[in-house]
Amino acid sequence: MAEAAPYDVVIIGAGPGGYNAAIRAGQLGLKVACIEMRDTLGGTCLNVGCMPSKALLHASELFEAAAKEFPKLGIEVGAPKLNLAQMMSQKADSVGALTKGIEFLFKKNKVEWVKGRGRIAGPGQVEVTAADGSKSTLSAKNIVIATGSEPTPLPGVAFEDGKVVDSTGALSLPAVPKHLIVVGAGIIGLELGSVWRRLGAQVTVVEYLDRITPGMDSDVAKAFQRALTKQGMSFRLGAKVTGAKSGKDGVELTVEPAAGGAAETLKGDVVLVAIGRRPYTEGLGLETVGIEPDKRGFIDNDHFRTNAGGVWVIGDVTHGPMLAHKAEEDGVAAIELIAGKAGHVDYDLVPSVVYTAPEVAWVGKTEEQLKAAGVAYKTGKFPFSANSRAKINHETDGFVKVLADAATDRILGVHILGPQAGEMIGEACVAMAFGGASEDIARICHPHPTRSEAVRQAAMGVEGWTMQA
Repeated sequence: MAEAAPYDVVIIGAGPGGYNAAIRAGQLGLKVACIEMRDTLGGTCLNVGCMPSKALLHASELFEAAAKEFPKLGIEVGAPKLNLAQMMSQKADSVGALTKGIEFLFKKNKVEWVKGRGRIAGPGQVEVTAADGSKSTLSAKNIVIATGSEPTPLPGVAFEDGKVVDSTGALSLPAVPKHLIVVGAGIIGLELGSVWRRLGAQVTVVEYLDRITPGMDSDVAKAFQRALTKQGMSFRLGAKVTGAKSGKDGVELTVEPAAGGAAETLKGDVVLVAIGRRPYTEGLGLETVGIEPDKRGFIDNDHFRTNAGGVWVIGDVTHGPMLAHKAEEDGVAAIELIAGKAGHVDYDLVPSVVYTAPEVAWVGKTEEQLKAAGVAYKTGKFPFSANSRAKINHETDGFVKVLADAATDRILGVHILGPQAGEMIGEACVAMAFGGASEDIARICHPHPTRSEAVRQAAMGVEGWTMQA
């Protein structure tokens, strides 16, 4: 019996990077298989990350709005009552619909979904272990590693169901904690902390650094922290968690000043450890093709090519922002290179978004980065308190900041703290991708009244002609 022809591409992992790579391969006429160890497609993002967290963020925002905003608007509905089981159920329904949608797209684009855990077994060989323990081997001209990442554990703080949880556990708590302690003031911790605060929890955030959201423009981060504090979230910055002890009535954390000093105890009934994520390469068989990750677990690449011939890497398991949309771009670019096209990703134009209320979004350089690089720049800034739509909607926290080259006016960075920031940052991405200047945005007609006018006004401010503040 003749051996089956090898696949053009075998992709290990069906998260945003893997499934988009598979779909693009199918579009380009490549014979493609995508291996996924979960029972559903979509990876962390769709199953236990981006999508379920946004479902809870949306629901909790409406819950809080019904209690606090509706009466101000003349809408009398009485005190809202939380049905947490139904909130979790609608979240699961939404996630299920999304993962089924990827199954449809696989069929549409002739992508073979191979269920099981993939492991590289040598050059051009991928072994798949199914749920029942049976093994099979796929032959491939190209192998794409798209295994994503997992939560980083905190030394001295062991995970314990319902008490010490990671982001996955925090998405499915059976009851609202009285006191939730979040270890880590990054995007994931702040988003999930805001969910449970809106639903009634006291939330304390402990962060090793002396600021929240590393990587965010510090001007924006300070304003963001003030907004979250005003909402009721408390922060312990410059603090190091060194241990945890759980009992019947909760968890006690040992916390020390990061700069040194006396330890103290913080007590909560649930602790969320959200100190970041690390590449997932466990049991991947990298040694069979001579690939060695770096000390942090990342796999080096040159335009997605690893040092092993025919083996490619995309998404969280390699360098660059650990974001779903970055993984998608990686996946498309890698497949296009495999197909002989000109795949490329500009990591300077990958936007970041924090889906709290207010939202935070940014793309390009921060002021700190420009100063460190010695780049002369100009700044335009506009507050949402002066934006008509934001004032009408009672969402005036925040501002837009545009950074532009002092000599050429080319946009170097855009930072938004405010309503719908994640939607508005796309305008900046497009402008920057085309090498646009702040004047380009300033002289483009924006619809009135919209929040996007704040972006235009901030762009006007680069040259000192902001008109509405």
